[in-house]
Order: sequence, then C-alpha cells, then structure tokens
Amino acid sequence: MVLEGLKEAVRKFLGGGPSYKDSVNEFIRDLQRELIRADVRVDLVKRISDEIRQKALEREPPPGVSRRDWFLKVVYDELVSLFGGEEPPRVEPRKLPWTILLVGVQGSGKTTTAGKLARFYIRRGYRVGLVGTDTYRPGALEQLRTLAQQAGALSYGEDKGDPAQIAKRGVEELKRQGAQIIIVDTAGRHGQGQEAALLEEMKSIASAVGPDEVALVIDASIGQRAYDLARRFHEATPIGTIIVTKLDGTARGGGVLSAVAATGARVKFVGTGEKLDELEPFSPPGFVSRVLGLGDVRSLIERVREAELEEEAVKRVEEDIEKGRVNMRTIYAQLRSIRRLGPLSKVLELLPTSRLPVKVDSEQTKLGEEKIRRWMVIIDSMTYEELDNPEMIDRSRMRRIAYGSGTSVNDVRELLTYYKAMKSMVRRLRRDRSLLRRLGVQLPEGEDEEEA
Repeated sequence: MVLEGLKEAVRKFLGGGPSYKDSVNEFIRDLQRELIRADVRVDLVKRISDEIRQKALEREPPPGVSRRDWFLKVVYDELVSLFGGEEPPRVEPRKLPWTILLVGVQGSGKTTTAGKLARFYIRRGYRVGLVGTDTYRPGALEQLRTLAQQAGALSYGEDKGDPAQIAKRGVEELKRQGAQIIIVDTAGRHGQGQEAALLEEMKSIASAVGPDEVALVIDASIGQRAYDLARRFHEATPIGTIIVTKLDGTARGGGVLSAVAATGARVKFVGTGEKLDELEPFSPPGFVSRVLGLGDVRSLIERVREAELEEEAVKRVEEDIEKGRVNMRTIYAQLRSIRRLGPLSKVLELLPTSRLPVKVDSEQTKLGEEKIRRWMVIIDSMTYEELDNPEMIDRSRMRRIAYGSGTSVNDVRELLTYYKAMKSMVRRLRRDRSLLRRLGVQLPEGEDEEEA
C-alpha cells in the first residue's frame, strides 16, 4: 500500500504555508484523498481525520519541537495505533500444541499461506503439520501436500467427506504424530452465491477443531469489500489475527485498514511474494512509514518522542517538588531534563516554584554532561529500595553501587550530597505555605510539613 500523493503532501506541509492551521487542514484533505483512493472506507477515513485534526489543533507540542514536526508524529501515531501500536504482534504460540485455523475467500492465498506459515515455524524449531479440508477445488489437497513437503511439515487430508470431520481427524492424527503447531487450511468461495454456505462451514470446522487462533487471510488488493467480508467472517468465527497476502509495492491495501477496523484483530503476518520464505511478521511502524512515504520518519519520530519524554520528566520534577517527594527517581528525571534543557536553574524556570526567592547556584547544581552521565549510570545500579529511600545507602552499599556502575565511592557520595541538597531546598520551599498558595501550588489541607 503506497500512497504516492502523500509524499508531495508531506513535502508541502514541511515547507510551510500561510498558517499552521491551514497547512494542517490541507494535509488532512490530501490524506483523505489518498486513503479513499487506496480503498479505505469513507467512514473510517473520517474517523482517522477527525482524530488527527483534534489532536493537532487543540494540543501543544513539547518544548523544543516545531508544530509541523509534531503534527507528522500525530499522523504517524494515529495510523500506527490503528494497526496495534509500536509493539510487534506476538508470533510465538502461547502453549503447545497450538492449532491455527485459516479462513478466507477463494483466491486470497490461504493454501500458499499455510505452507509459508509452516516454513516460518519450522525455522523456529517447531514440528508443524498441515490439514487440508478443501474438498471442492480440484488439486487443493495435492497442492497442500506439495507445500508441506517443501516446507518440511507433516500433512493430512481427504479427497471427500465432511470438512469439519476431516479437520477433526486431521488435528487428532497430527497431534498423535507429535505436531506442535497444526495449521488447518479451509475452502474458499466454491460457487456463485455460496458464501453463506462457506461461512456455515467455517463455523462447523471451528466447532469441531476448537482452534487456538483463527486467522483471516486477505488479499491486499481486495478493496472496500474487505470491510463486509471481514465482518461476516468475524461473526461466523471470531477473528484473532489477520494475514495479508500479495502486499507488494503496487497493492492498493486500504482494505487492510477496513478489515482491522471490522474485527478489532491485529495484522500478524504479511506475504510479500509467492515463495515460501516470503512471509514476515507485520511491523506497524514500518508499514505506516511506507504509507506516508517517509523513509526517514523514524528519526523524526524518535526526536519528537524524546522531547515528549523530557516534558514528562519536567512534570514529574514539578509534581515531586509540589508534594515534597524527593528520591532518586526524582533526581534521575531531573538529570534527564538537565541534559536537554541545561542547568538546574533553567529547569526550575519551567516550574510554578521558579518565582520563589530561592537561589540555586551551589556547585552541586552546575552539572556538566560527563557528571550527569556518570550519575545516571550510578542511579541505574541502585536497587528499587535504594531508589525510593536513598538515606539507607551506607558505605557498604556505596561500594557495591560504585562497583556495579564502574565509578568510584566518591562519585556515589557526591551524588548523594546533591540529592540531600535538593531535598533540603524542597523542604525550604514548602515551609512557606502562604507563598506557595499565592503562586498556585496547592498543598493538601492538614499536611504535615515536617514529613515533607
């Protein structure tokens, strides 16, 4: 699924325009046009567009990030989220033996996909078996046996009979032969107007086999029919995952979006060619990068994400100061902010307490990059208990932390001195409750200041 028009839309957007709002609206129009050309359903296009517009125009980017870079990350995140998020789908079976039922219409590539899945799992050390239940298509069983032989898998099939009972006997026999992963291939559409019968057959097979996973195999170029097709299959045999076939550089894969929306399932594998080796786990970030035509989108996304993390770190320091809660986790978040924003005094300028008449200009706050790096490594070597209660760190613990971080006891002691200075400063700030209230820092009523 390559949306060529978006490359130009991205170029125009990054190049500027009459206003940020106008540029956002123009980009969204381009996105809508390209998604509709790619056979994505209009209602789904509207939903995606509304989400992007709302976030882009009502929220603010983190400090140090341009609104235009941030907008592209909003678009990227929205599309990646639609496909299941940043994390790749789980491909390893949760238990053994594991039965996968493949469903889909004729021509979607189910039998070839069964062979590809067999090769994929055999290469991971599993013993795999294929079950053929297609008694309608001439040569279907022979094709399955050939693919099983090429992949190195076991196979079972019968030329005629009830597909559900064939599937049941096949699964039982392959389990007896020691198959750990069993893939059940089913028939596709076998005659005009016979889709209802096909769906009933899927339900019967699923009932007989009790599969651990139902995978809908869908041709990337199927178009808007994907939505209704996926919905009907999902109602007959609830879909757990989706496998996309024929996803080459020219496929109009908008149907994939529709299928995901219809079932709530995740795309698990994509087929990129006809050979048995041409099946790979689906990567939402990589797919969306191709959709947007942004080869270097990852660097932009990482840069914006880093800025968002730094903004979260500043908020954490702010929250800790307001509540008087200072530990090594607070210090670590603060150090991350200092690395990006500069000295502690500059970080404090971002906080509500920055207008307080407290000078923070001791040597401990004048941190260089090397010292920050060393201190962060030291904190990484602490236990959870030490992070939450640094006062418990005695000389013996200092030696252990220094050894684990590749630093010296003096380095650890210096970090602890900084921590104590920071905690003391926060206590001084909290003693003047009236001043804090005037500055908008809210403290719970009746809170014991000395515990801060």
